[in-house]
Amino acid sequence: MNNNYEVTQTRSALVVRQNSLVRQVYGWMGLGLALTALMAMVTVSSPDLLRAIVGNRLMFYGLVIGELALVFILSGAVNRLSNTAATLLFLGYSTLNGLTLSVIFLVYTADSIASTFGVTAAMFGAMSLYGYLTRRDLTSWGSFLFMGLIGVVIASVVNLFLHSSSVSWVVSGLGVIVFTGLTAYDTWKIKELAAAGGEGRKPAILGALTLYLDFINLFLLLLRFMGGRRD
Repeated sequence: MNNNYEVTQTRSALVVRQNSLVRQVYGWMGLGLALTALMAMVTVSSPDLLRAIVGNRLMFYGLVIGELALVFILSGAVNRLSNTAATLLFLGYSTLNGLTLSVIFLVYTADSIASTFGVTAAMFGAMSLYGYLTRRDLTSWGSFLFMGLIGVVIASVVNLFLHSSSVSWVVSGLGVIVFTGLTAYDTWKIKELAAAGGEGRKPAILGALTLYLDFINLFLLLLRFMGGRRD
């Protein structure tokens, strides 16, 4: 009886820890997405700011490089950062991403952006739920999806020189598959991290960044298929 009671208590504690971390991850991710959307809308509403970003390549690429730097710092040095520093880096990245993503409003209609966002949210939610609820070990997904991601990146770089619309559509389709799978896999990893004792602000911020990137990339790829271009 005592052994059964201890096992039950241990499992209950594990579930509580997993639920706590996942709630924190989604809380921070939601805040990051909201901040990105807000900054994108503010930028679109300000002709001067939009002109400064779109009309100045040095400014635009500087923002992109800044985003990449923040991702690498946060991903690689999160354990050496304070909770405050990790939080500020994540929010700073979300802000910069909002500035650069504002350009999609110049290419696509607002209605198509909104509908694509809704479809992305539904796909992301379904795959994330699967990753959290599944009892399967998704370890094998990691290497497969990573190879797929590398393939998509390499093909995208090559197509910068080829300028092939056919290749672009194929790469975008493969990208949708890869990031849909990564959503489930990364959610599963967060659950496993909690099972291994991971908890607190920094693991939550890192998990939020991972799922945030999955969501944004999936959204941008779907927008290529679903986005209605402006005349």
